[in-house]
Amino acid sequence: MQHKKNEIGHNPITLFTKGFPDVKVYINSVVNDGGELFFMIREGFESFLIIHSAKTDRYTGRKITTGGLKFVKCPLNHDNAEILREQFPFTKPVLVGKRNSYGLGDRLGNAGPAHLQSIGKTEFVPVLAQQSIRELERTGRTAEDVLDAASWSVFREGYRDGFGADGDHLKTTNDIDLMVKAGFTMFTIDPSEYVANEALGMSEEDLHGNFEKLPWDLLDEHSNEFLDRMVGASFVLEDGFELIPSKREILAGMVKYGRVISHTKKLADYLRDTHSGHPAELELSVDETDQPTTLFEHLLIASELKRLGVELVSLAPRFCGDFEKGIDFKGDLEEFKKEYRQHLAIAEKFGGYKLSIHSGSDKFSVYEAIGSLNAGAVHVKTAGTSYLEALRTVAEANPTLFRQILRFSITRFDEDKKSYHISGRPENIPDLKSLKNTELKNLLDHDDTRQVLHVSYGSVLHGQGEVSVAFKKQLMETLTKNEALYESNLLRHFERHLAPFDS
Repeated sequence: MQHKKNEIGHNPITLFTKGFPDVKVYINSVVNDGGELFFMIREGFESFLIIHSAKTDRYTGRKITTGGLKFVKCPLNHDNAEILREQFPFTKPVLVGKRNSYGLGDRLGNAGPAHLQSIGKTEFVPVLAQQSIRELERTGRTAEDVLDAASWSVFREGYRDGFGADGDHLKTTNDIDLMVKAGFTMFTIDPSEYVANEALGMSEEDLHGNFEKLPWDLLDEHSNEFLDRMVGASFVLEDGFELIPSKREILAGMVKYGRVISHTKKLADYLRDTHSGHPAELELSVDETDQPTTLFEHLLIASELKRLGVELVSLAPRFCGDFEKGIDFKGDLEEFKKEYRQHLAIAEKFGGYKLSIHSGSDKFSVYEAIGSLNAGAVHVKTAGTSYLEALRTVAEANPTLFRQILRFSITRFDEDKKSYHISGRPENIPDLKSLKNTELKNLLDHDDTRQVLHVSYGSVLHGQGEVSVAFKKQLMETLTKNEALYESNLLRHFERHLAPFDS
């Protein structure tokens, strides 16, 4: 099957646009597949797939005739997306493996084209469909919605280099089933409910007691065998760094993470056994803990999972400093670089998986630090920052709507911030009455404003009552009407995210 692109001069498209002069044709989407011509358009506030073919009857849509030619105008719905992925494999997610990758969460479903435009200039593989269960609940979207939006974006941009799809922060087998059914290929396990943060403060007696109570049957080893193997052991990393954990460190580490390891094994086995024919790769997230992940804790998790036959494509430790949502890193960058090198050495020792940076949006100083090391593989996760760039666009193009959304977000802040690690304070946001419309976009460079807007996205997009319904409709219409501005803002913003890794 041959796919030709960019044939904008092809006569059927010329005739189509003459018949519909107000329609925008997305040039990069044009594909001639065995005599069938496909391209995407935007008409008003909606986008469609247009097909010119004498034989196609697979896609659902409305038949139209213009310029003496017949076309099918297809909505970008789930049924058509599934057919698209079958006919054009480049619109289906792939396994990314241990290549450098960038997670590009899209809470609105319209940022994909700009994401691809920015990532296409780099060595990163885009993980274009990335959404957690929490985000699905708060936005009112389905896993299918997220993957479909990614596929349509890939087709619109004519992107052929492959993209990943990450079911983020999965906690249960039901979560896995949901993402497999939708077609996701990357599964990020979140075992945070099984972390015993209190282990570090336990007495020797309590440590021993809790250690013996771990699910050793699931860990496939007796507690005495584990201690015989670990106590007194020396672990030499590739950079020459040596770890010799004390018995207390070993006990505390296992009490803190033993059930994390067994739960991860359980979910990995379930994915492999229940969905054996489904392409899948695993990330483990242990970043949501009370304290930073120590080098020994990382080594313990990695070594035990490897012993149990669980292969990771990436792992997200909790690094030193603060990785708050929507703003830059707070902490000692030199300490971070030193710690990052050592975590990287552990990753290299136990399979060469990527280190994953969660809450990765806007961590520009961290990007520069990692880029300066020029070592190992990395995965970065972003999501909320694309939503904030959408709001920047609204501030420029529809200031009245932006003022309404910000005021509403302030009223929701105390409730919506509960599940986030942030320090933003609404009282530090400048008085809106004192700001001219032309000054509103500058609020998106203000940390407190960014965090208030970031955590309230669910209330704005899928909250209770008519207010949120109106916000979502007006927001999407504003972004569609000002598509060029929106994509320009996203492109500029993500070029800033990506550039430091080239240093």
